[in-house]
Amino acid sequence: MTAGPQMQDDPSRPAAAEVETFTAPARPRQTHQAIRALRNPNFRLFWSGNFLSNIGTWMQNVAQGWLVISLTNSAFWLGVVSFAGSIPFLFFTLFGGVIADRANKRRLLLFTQTAMMLLAFLLAALAFLKGPDGHPIITVWEIALIAFLNGVAQSMNAPSYQALVPRLVEREDLTNALALNSAQFNMSRILGPTLGGYAMALVGVAGNFFLNGLSFLAVLWALVRMRYPQEKLAPRQGMLRSLRAGFAYLHSEREMLVLMWMTLAVSFFGIPFLNFIPYFAKVQLNVGESGLGWLMACSGIGAVLAAMIVAATGVIRHRGKLVTVTGIVFFLAIIGFSYSRWFALSECLAFVEGFNGILMVSCFNVSIQHLSSDEMRGRIMSIYATSFLGLPPLGSLLAGELSRHIPTGHALAAMAGTALLCFIGFFSFSPALRSLD
Repeated sequence: MTAGPQMQDDPSRPAAAEVETFTAPARPRQTHQAIRALRNPNFRLFWSGNFLSNIGTWMQNVAQGWLVISLTNSAFWLGVVSFAGSIPFLFFTLFGGVIADRANKRRLLLFTQTAMMLLAFLLAALAFLKGPDGHPIITVWEIALIAFLNGVAQSMNAPSYQALVPRLVEREDLTNALALNSAQFNMSRILGPTLGGYAMALVGVAGNFFLNGLSFLAVLWALVRMRYPQEKLAPRQGMLRSLRAGFAYLHSEREMLVLMWMTLAVSFFGIPFLNFIPYFAKVQLNVGESGLGWLMACSGIGAVLAAMIVAATGVIRHRGKLVTVTGIVFFLAIIGFSYSRWFALSECLAFVEGFNGILMVSCFNVSIQHLSSDEMRGRIMSIYATSFLGLPPLGSLLAGELSRHIPTGHALAAMAGTALLCFIGFFSFSPALRSLD
């Protein structure tokens, strides 16, 4: 929904603010095409707060993977912890979308972000405490449990996060806003793992977890400070009835439907690769913590470059062809990375993976946001989030299990090859995809 020139503040603010109306400040006529969505003050607050918070989250992710490998030296357990942290998306995100359509999105985000902050501090404390033998008292099962609880909070957070963005910008700025959101997320992929790799050497994994907890203060501050527009909430019908209405709406939109199926293929067969980069860094490439940070940073640099190209372009054309080609190159890069034993080549392939992955995901996100109606956006984005974030845990579990029987590189390459064939099949047999512009 397009934000109007006047927006009333949220009822949760102090009484003086409840009667205050917000008039957007005069904007300069000329704003650089690549960052024009930042002229919206609410989006500017939201963007900056999430940027700082995401840096902390990526620092925690790289430290968590390294802690699991250090405790177990097992790709299987890396897959298990990834499964525990992501499986809630498969079960809770759809309900989070229904809640997002019928509740105040800012209040829901404040609750979920606070929960994730407290879990980060708990993980920091457990990783810091040592037993009589001098080793951390934390076990891999405790890491998995905290990852699961964090995943529950994230699964409830994701639909509201996605559905909130269109309400913070003018409609003509939506594509740019989504691209800038992708850019900040991937800039944090550069800074977070790189800082995380060096921070582990300075303050240990517990320090990374603690810094992530502090980073949530940035997004909480932004959510409190921004002035949220009034919104039309969905009727209070039954939860399951609301979900059925969302799926029926998706099924009636053939272009959105094929994009969802492509998202499923990416999330199950492709995305799990990212969780195994610590394994490749430690076991196959032997580059240590800083090398892991550089591999993640190369992927992030490619992703940021792709996101800024989308932001500067403003309109993504020939989306059906673009999403297919970028997906194929994305999977080819994963296959090459899985067999690489040369660090420089792995860095280049990580860049190609990040660049094409974000172009592909941007096509998914922009297309679905534009095709969806305002009333159904929370539910549609919850289906998208479930497809994109709910299947990787199953894929990670499959990759972890396969790695017990065949080399890990073979397992991930086979999964990426399967997704590549799926993309070719979708494009060959779906007129809706081929006509998507």
